[in-house]
Amino acid sequence: MSEAAEQQPAQSGPAAVQPVVMKFGGTSLEDAAAIRRAIRIVKHRLRSRPLIIASAFAEVTDQLLAAGKAAAQGELHAARVSLEELQRRHEQVALDAAGPELYESLRLPLQSEFQQLDLLLGSIASAGELTPRFQDQLLGAGECLSSRIVPAAFAQAGLDAVWVDARACLVTDAAHTQATPLWEETNRRLQSALAPLLSEGKIPVLGGFIGATSDSIPTTLGRGGSDFTASIVGAALHASRIEIWTDVDGILTTDPKLCPEARRVPSMSFEEAADLAYFGAKVLHPATIAPAMRKNIPVFVLNSRNPEGKGTEIVAHPGDECVMKAITAKMGVTVVDVEAVRWLAPEILREIFEVFERHQYSLDLLSASRGSLSLLVTSSDALPKIAEELKGLANVRWENHKALVCLVGEKVRRQPEIASQVFRALSDVDLRMICQGASERNISFLVAESQAEDLVRRLHRLFFQSRFDRYSISSASQPMCQAGGSWQ
Repeated sequence: MSEAAEQQPAQSGPAAVQPVVMKFGGTSLEDAAAIRRAIRIVKHRLRSRPLIIASAFAEVTDQLLAAGKAAAQGELHAARVSLEELQRRHEQVALDAAGPELYESLRLPLQSEFQQLDLLLGSIASAGELTPRFQDQLLGAGECLSSRIVPAAFAQAGLDAVWVDARACLVTDAAHTQATPLWEETNRRLQSALAPLLSEGKIPVLGGFIGATSDSIPTTLGRGGSDFTASIVGAALHASRIEIWTDVDGILTTDPKLCPEARRVPSMSFEEAADLAYFGAKVLHPATIAPAMRKNIPVFVLNSRNPEGKGTEIVAHPGDECVMKAITAKMGVTVVDVEAVRWLAPEILREIFEVFERHQYSLDLLSASRGSLSLLVTSSDALPKIAEELKGLANVRWENHKALVCLVGEKVRRQPEIASQVFRALSDVDLRMICQGASERNISFLVAESQAEDLVRRLHRLFFQSRFDRYSISSASQPMCQAGGSWQ
């Protein structure tokens, strides 16, 4: 992304405004110092008409979830103590980032938000259950709070920022904790609410992750859903680009917590990024890419602590000839074997899938035969109920503590040498299943969860660190695939 491109003035008129959508993650807004870093970044985007998507402050969503679970288990006092700690933290960040004068305009809205949360914890305790609807109300508060504080901090820095309630713009279905936008109405509301503000030179700030049904019942888009919000908003407003600001230098060849030698991937295709997110890479929400891809809007993954870094560019045609891009591991996978009592006729398959759908399971079909099929799920909580419902129709068994290790890259399946190298490198490992699926961009295999980290490190050494990697590109412009030399 060149400085010259940054300095191009935006076109005038509501229909012509193509903003840059900038999503800041929790660690990029975790305290007043982080918010000030975000402000400096935004100031360099003013001519591009920035629009901000704010995540909850770091760890807030987890703390809210823990408070909700405590309340549901009858530990209301402990839940309220945790809520009081969160209130003190938000009030302190607001005071530090916005200054005493602007903090006064925030004080009452923040107090009101926490009063509502206190009442909600009481309702959860009375019900003895953290229902999906309660959970959406509770967890969505993190983004509501941060997205109110950020505009005040921007105003303190001389920026004309305006809070916009995302729940009034993102209209979703009622699938609580994993809601899906109702696209036509969402696009209409986003354009109506945001285009005039952008045309006036204002900086809209929305909370990510949250929405509401057409009846104004709060919903969420799933954990990490602020990325998805950025893509939804960017597509609705025909953004010039979408920037995901996080605490790493872009998408890496693997999780640096598993492998410190992980390197930045300079560029990748929409499809590669979507596969990586789907198979467990934490830097992007799995649904992020689809809206941007439909409108061909480039997505950049950037580091708010290193704003001069190049990050990762995600586009339709990256022009990168490297076959292998990254390796990821999806932990906490359960393999479910469903064996029909007689045979898997179409109507029986349909009934099996309907039972899983009622329990809000997203399924990966691994293999099927005339009488059985194997599925992957990420939670076993409802499997006893599913097995009971299918009794007489099919027998259900499952194995927990599995991991899906996945190699991602354009046309990786067309390189048979890759699979043979994997088999040789992992000859001592019991591979539960190899899956290539319908995509040409990934090869995945199932292993015991306890082995996954070691296998990722082995494969990373094989494909990204060996001088004799036959898939490496020697050009200095492709450092991610280079065996030796300097890394960016």
